[in-house]
Amino acid sequence: MQAEPTVQELRDLVREFEPGKGHVMPALHKVQERYGYISRPAIEVVARQLNTTAALIYGAVSFYTDFRTSPPPRTEISWCSGPTCRLLGGDHIREALQQTLELPLGGHSDDHGYGLHTGQCNGTCHEAPMVWVNGTVVGPLTVTSAIQLARKVKAGA
Repeated sequence: MQAEPTVQELRDLVREFEPGKGHVMPALHKVQERYGYISRPAIEVVARQLNTTAALIYGAVSFYTDFRTSPPPRTEISWCSGPTCRLLGGDHIREALQQTLELPLGGHSDDHGYGLHTGQCNGTCHEAPMVWVNGTVVGPLTVTSAIQLARKVKAGA
């Protein structure tokens, strides 16, 4: 995952996508998979490639929680907001993480070392309540184990 793509790199990346073919989401996913986020220049390049407005592309980016408009933190905790996790105490896990990390959902540390955001259920309910740390499932969690995890992340471990 690279940061700060050039306009030419972005153009080359989305060159295969065509206007009028429903390629907004595939183009945005490709940009985010490559760079970890969708920058303002990327929104403009995708809009130009698909012969639409940057406002339409930004609308898609801002609507879907999986898209981000800034580089991800080095360590990212995604709290599962799915029904099974919530029924099994996920809200308490979220509160423990927020308090220990001193972050709101969607926040990151000043040095971009760690962040906390809402993730969508991906069917790993047998691990509930759980989180993903840089995409790896961690669970089932208790409030105590969530606090321990947050302390490790905060310490840079």
